[in-house]
Amino acid sequence: MSSQTIAFHQHPAKQAAAPAAPQKWPVDAVAELFDLPFNDLLFRAQQVHRAHFDAAEIELATLLSIKTGGCPEDCGYCPQAARYDTGVTAQKMLPLDTVLNAAREAKAHGATRFCMGAAWREPKDRDLEKVEEMVREVKALGLETCATLGMLGEGQADRLKQAGLDYYNHNLDTAPELYGDIISTRDYENRLDTLSSVRDAGIKVCCGGIVGMGESRRQRAGLIAQLANLEPYPESVPVNNLVQVEGTPLYGTAALDPLEFVRTVAVARITMPTARVRMSAGRREMGEAVQALCFLAGANSIFYGDKLLTTGNPEVDEDRALLDKLGMRTRANGHDARCEIAE
Repeated sequence: MSSQTIAFHQHPAKQAAAPAAPQKWPVDAVAELFDLPFNDLLFRAQQVHRAHFDAAEIELATLLSIKTGGCPEDCGYCPQAARYDTGVTAQKMLPLDTVLNAAREAKAHGATRFCMGAAWREPKDRDLEKVEEMVREVKALGLETCATLGMLGEGQADRLKQAGLDYYNHNLDTAPELYGDIISTRDYENRLDTLSSVRDAGIKVCCGGIVGMGESRRQRAGLIAQLANLEPYPESVPVNNLVQVEGTPLYGTAALDPLEFVRTVAVARITMPTARVRMSAGRREMGEAVQALCFLAGANSIFYGDKLLTTGNPEVDEDRALLDKLGMRTRANGHDARCEIAE
């Protein structure tokens, strides 16, 4: 699959009836954004951001690993792959009560979206039944629901929709031309097929990627072009900075310049104006100044809590202190609220 391939996989009948639309964002055009002077890029991104969002509002999302470790895939960045010795041991799926307690705690701390992740290549039907129950019960708490469970088989997206799932996360990870160097156990088309199933089921798409995996700036542009040219582009775009875990193939990769991460956020904002652009993995290593620049560049969502799936995240109190320092407002219980540090 070339860097120019941008449409969701379609069934043959649809392909015959509707030829692929021209690219809205060719890779060259995205690369030109990356090459803008830093101040010009951030100014443009802030203008786009303010045209569609309250520039001081931030969405808080919490991610819980409902099934950790033992994944058969070989993603070069992932400590949950069974083939790598990373200190992560395979565990059974969490019981419903544990998930609900975590969801209640997330809501009490201001999160409005609760994401459930499982280390599967794809869920078995018997496992999906348990996830459906989790989705229904978390939804009943008044939270938006999101799940990331790997590839989805026939009819599984429809089942999740019927259970009340709001978002499905399935990242493209990187540009197509680099993808085979990072993952060999599934291909790019597999990811696009799952995204197509999610769209067809009426579930919103959460889809982004990981930077800092040794890619070039043009390959970062290729990832953003893929995302921005999806029809429609994702409602939620997580931008992850590689968290290096000893034992994974990407451990020891040269760290990405923090300002290049900020540029990636800005380009995502410009090319996907109405998406929630989320700072995801890697925030813990950024520091306050870089995070503030990311908010200026158009990031308006963060994963919130002391842990992502298996890697660390800034503490809740640290996040709320930073947001309060910056004068950011959060979407709490369906309305905006000034961040206040809990006493």
